[in-house]
Amino acid sequence: MHDPVRSVSRKIWRRDGASTGVRAVPEETALAITYNGGTYAVMMGTPDNLRDFAVGFSLSEGVVKSADEIQSFEAVAFDDGIELRMWLASDTAEGISARRRQIAGPTGCGLCGIDSIAEAVKPAAIVGPGRAFSPEQIMAAMASLAPLQKINIETRAVHAAAFWTQVRGILCLREDVGRHNALDKLAGALSRASVDASEGMVLLTSRVSVEMVQKTAAIGASVMVSVSAPTALAIRLAESANITLVAIARADGFEIFTHPHRVATDVAAQENHHAHIDVA
Repeated sequence: MHDPVRSVSRKIWRRDGASTGVRAVPEETALAITYNGGTYAVMMGTPDNLRDFAVGFSLSEGVVKSADEIQSFEAVAFDDGIELRMWLASDTAEGISARRRQIAGPTGCGLCGIDSIAEAVKPAAIVGPGRAFSPEQIMAAMASLAPLQKINIETRAVHAAAFWTQVRGILCLREDVGRHNALDKLAGALSRASVDASEGMVLLTSRVSVEMVQKTAAIGASVMVSVSAPTALAIRLAESANITLVAIARADGFEIFTHPHRVATDVAAQENHHAHIDVA
């Protein structure tokens, strides 16, 4: 199988002179999503946590409603990419033939192959009431992201999506060169572990676009927090989906764009001394 990180040679130029050395860079490869022997989509991504990606992509695309509908999974490596082969029950697979598309998606593209404006901006699922978090909990959650981004520590070139709960801290974190892929991987990991996403927050290291809100809504999380800014459409969609959208989360604070009632200063902040627990 392809390694998610590679060491490459490079020449270095600085004002005080030139030198040579090596640098760790993330791998990027074609990931073909197949159902019952037919190709549905081809995305570019990081070859890591591939089963999580396959399950999360299937959930966000609406191909399946739960991970249990995927009867088997196999990742088959080739010289120029990896096939993520899934087999579904016959009744689930019947509806795929009408939607099947053979496409090549650029890194992290969340809308590849969609040929309808209505499909691109379709309403997100409306999430439940969820729970409230204090500003201190949000700040602590975001501060705990960077030390756990193993691939990014090596390469400084990938995005992360994580899930945080008050009791367990960062329960799961996934990385990819594509921000949509990282969130799909997180969705797959949470679904496979039957995690109740209403109990925590989705944390992102990327900007918040409409697809990121759609995927967070599909996960069922009522709070999403990102280090970067949202688009106007993402804000409108988060508002209609009942999601609390917190963005531009930095060391000195953050901004709340929708449903601010879930960020409450009177929430009793519980000190979290739990270590990171990775969802297998």
